[in-house]
Amino acid sequence: MPFFRGSLAVVLLLVAAGLRAQPEPAATVHPESWPKVAPAIPRDAKLEKRIDSLLRKMTLEEKVGQVIQASITAVTPADVKTYHLGSVLNGGGGWPGDVRKAAPRDWLAMADAFHDASMDGSGGGTPIPIIWGLDAVHGHNNIVGATLFPHNVGLGATHDPDLIRRIGEVTAAEMTVTGADWNFSPTVAVARDRRWGRSYESYSEDPALVETYAEKMIEGLQGKPGTSGFLARGKVAATSKHFLGDGGTTGGRDQGDTNASEAALRDIHAAGYRGALRAGVQAVMASYSSWQGVKMHGNRALLTDVLKGRLGFDGIVVGDWNGHGQVPGCTNGNCAAAFNAGVDMFMVPEEWKALYTNTVAQVKSGQISRARLDDAVRRILRVKMRAGLFTAGKPSQRPGGGDVAKLGSPAHREVARQAVRESLVLLKNDNAVLPIRPQRNVLVAGDGADNIAKQTGGWTLTWQGDGNSNADFPGATSIWSGIRQTVEAAGGHATLSADGNFEIKPDVAIVVFGENPYAEFRGDLATMAYDNANDLQLLRRLKEAGIPVVSLFLSGRPLWVNPYLNASDAFVAAWLPGTEGNGVADVLFTAADGSVRRDFQGRLAFSWPKLPAQGVLNRGESGYDPLFALGYGLEYADRVTVPKLSEDTGGLTAARTGVYFSGESVPPWQLFIDDAANLPTRVAAAGTSSRRTVTVELLRRSGASDARIVTWSGEGRGDVYLAAEQPADLTREANGEMALSFEVSMRKKPTHPVTLGVRCGPRCGSDVDVTPLIRDLPIAEWGHIAVRLRCFAGADLRRIDTPFRLSTDGELAMAVGEVKLAASDASAKCPQ
Repeated sequence: MPFFRGSLAVVLLLVAAGLRAQPEPAATVHPESWPKVAPAIPRDAKLEKRIDSLLRKMTLEEKVGQVIQASITAVTPADVKTYHLGSVLNGGGGWPGDVRKAAPRDWLAMADAFHDASMDGSGGGTPIPIIWGLDAVHGHNNIVGATLFPHNVGLGATHDPDLIRRIGEVTAAEMTVTGADWNFSPTVAVARDRRWGRSYESYSEDPALVETYAEKMIEGLQGKPGTSGFLARGKVAATSKHFLGDGGTTGGRDQGDTNASEAALRDIHAAGYRGALRAGVQAVMASYSSWQGVKMHGNRALLTDVLKGRLGFDGIVVGDWNGHGQVPGCTNGNCAAAFNAGVDMFMVPEEWKALYTNTVAQVKSGQISRARLDDAVRRILRVKMRAGLFTAGKPSQRPGGGDVAKLGSPAHREVARQAVRESLVLLKNDNAVLPIRPQRNVLVAGDGADNIAKQTGGWTLTWQGDGNSNADFPGATSIWSGIRQTVEAAGGHATLSADGNFEIKPDVAIVVFGENPYAEFRGDLATMAYDNANDLQLLRRLKEAGIPVVSLFLSGRPLWVNPYLNASDAFVAAWLPGTEGNGVADVLFTAADGSVRRDFQGRLAFSWPKLPAQGVLNRGESGYDPLFALGYGLEYADRVTVPKLSEDTGGLTAARTGVYFSGESVPPWQLFIDDAANLPTRVAAAGTSSRRTVTVELLRRSGASDARIVTWSGEGRGDVYLAAEQPADLTREANGEMALSFEVSMRKKPTHPVTLGVRCGPRCGSDVDVTPLIRDLPIAEWGHIAVRLRCFAGADLRRIDTPFRLSTDGELAMAVGEVKLAASDASAKCPQ
């Protein structure tokens, strides 16, 4: 069908496209301005000779296989043997046999199978052990029953480097149980804009704290360089990520562009790498983000000249999940540019066979030099040899392999419980409401009170941390359970009431609320305002009843919560505490005799916003004016009264991201209709809009947002679509397996094929046939249709100006409700 044309919007898009065609000059990197660093691990001549010998034996195909890392969901042990793959990974949501609650023995059996395949030299292949990588970012968070720690945002508030080291030790020990060798952690980003959806993966806005923590976490995971414990059994290879500047993108946009100066890049954003390199980190992961317009996966000056050159890094530079595919001129299955820039191992979950084939051809043609290939393979072999993988045997035969008693052991959980205690930050304690005597009548309310999924956050069993329940956390303790145990042990009375209703007036109410789980770009915010009317109403209702209110706020970052602070007598930033919710009760309650059991130790590692617009709020920057400054945190002895705070949002609210239409178009998108005459008509906010072949009228819905009834007459092609003058880049959303989803209620079934499409400028776009999906919907019932973004294979997802377009030549009538990007589920598919 013809693409959208004939409007001012198209003219503007054409102009913009022309402007974009002129490449921006790449920012100049000055490697000489970066410190010259000697490797923490001196060069081992014997080890290098072993590598030399192995490289001489390996075929070209075997070498290329080593630079490929495939997902366990898209590769088999037979593939590992055939293609000589160097690594496998499981992302969040990748499980053995696609079984979400796979037992530890299933993980271990798969690790054994991959290892045996990699070491099978039958047929003349060179045996090289595979290395299994995963994201154990707050404990071994892919495994049911593992110990899960507070996310990094909470750990930063502990200001306890030795605790960080012990957390690394526990994480490594639990990873060993299931046969994993390589942790894609820690994140050493210095988050400077808390609108960023990965802020909770950052320890602090303070580069010095990040530097210290990076060193200690890696020391815990790997052991200390120069000692017999370095990369010994029970240890794993660590990864510092994401190189470089991921915490400084404009607007806090995940995978966006960092426009910081080179000095800021070096002094602020590279701080964590200084600590990581001192600890002998074995891998560095390239960032999805760009620096001054240049994608980091393709930035040779920073990956090779700075990281490998000036900073002396001699381990593996690994790509992020299909990150190489975002480099200009590349696809997921073809990217010499990223490899030549310095990426040693491609993280290519599904399209690994195409990438393998193309990389072999590129080495043969000279597009990738054999010297560059040998350098990458040398780095991979160096890490595998340092880690002892050539002699360790299969994972189940290694010390700790299969020792399931270590998973969530009492000793490990006690470390996590300590981390919870030390991470809590007391922001407000008017009238000394805290600590609470445990003999009292305590009401515990809020949707986070008995919700382990909420308190553990993203990167928990699944990528987004969604779909989990308390039953998925054997041995864990919810915040409510910890409070109940403490109160009942002292003879008090504790009641759980999520909605805050009660029969007997309590002495005090503890309300647990906050952000729901998210990960990466799905957590990006437009403003810092926390906006949940139900939570606020609950706090105010309890306070108006004369009940002292203690708020426990669960969040992955400081947020603007002035109304909630005003409605609370005490307010605690509890972050995302993990599985050991009893650590909260350890601090909130006194001993039986009324003495303080444990005081608050947490101090803010991020400045707390006074205004919704303060996404960027960093000590030392101009205009620094926080509500609570970096380092703030009360103790019980402090007598500080927080005055009534302004609740003026300044016109800013918590905007919904990824929503294009909800009864009305969500700016900057506008709703249009069109027919064969190609004269687009903007749909009016009220009333009816029509062209010859298509009509749109408003539908009021009770208890839900409004919708639009769209009717096609069958007299020729008709389109309804959303468009904007400035295109959107949806590559990260496609990479994250998101889907284009819309609510629909059928009024009349289609008589001709119906397509759902996206557009990326004139003569650019893609359509999929959704006729079967629409025909299957019942009449007059609301449902939804979802199509994965990657199904629109013919579109340039980097410049989508029309993210939704329904078209048909026949008769059809339907009501269309919310149009948005949504997480893929079983219904999100590529129609055949």
